[in-house]
Amino acid sequence: MRYTFSVLRGAKESNAMLRALSKPIRTVLVWQLAVTAAMTLAALLLADSDTALSATAGGAVSILAGLGSAVVAALGKAKSAGGVLVAALRAEAVKFGLALLLLWLVLANYADAVVGVFLGAFVVTMLIFSMAFFVREY
Repeated sequence: MRYTFSVLRGAKESNAMLRALSKPIRTVLVWQLAVTAAMTLAALLLADSDTALSATAGGAVSILAGLGSAVVAALGKAKSAGGVLVAALRAEAVKFGLALLLLWLVLANYADAVVGVFLGAFVVTMLIFSMAFFVREY
């Protein structure tokens, strides 16, 4: 969807939609969702609903942090090697910051959280996000 800001002085045409996330990121997000669903189902079958909700929350924290990182990386318009490095570091900083914020929010507000399951699901799904490097673009 294109918009023009011609009524504004010096305005240019702009693309209002975010660029599509790359195939490796989409693939890894699907893997994270699948593992989170499997861990939630296993926790529900082997324990109780608080354990299952903790597994879901742990996976969701990682997925949201990774998605935020991917959006920041997709918005980058680096034209040099240094610019690419800065954009990658910015995306990692966003992922780290979002993960810390969301971890704190869950642990501070969910009194019945099963911390071991919550952190386990978070760590496993965060490690899966690093597998994007091994997914081919085509």
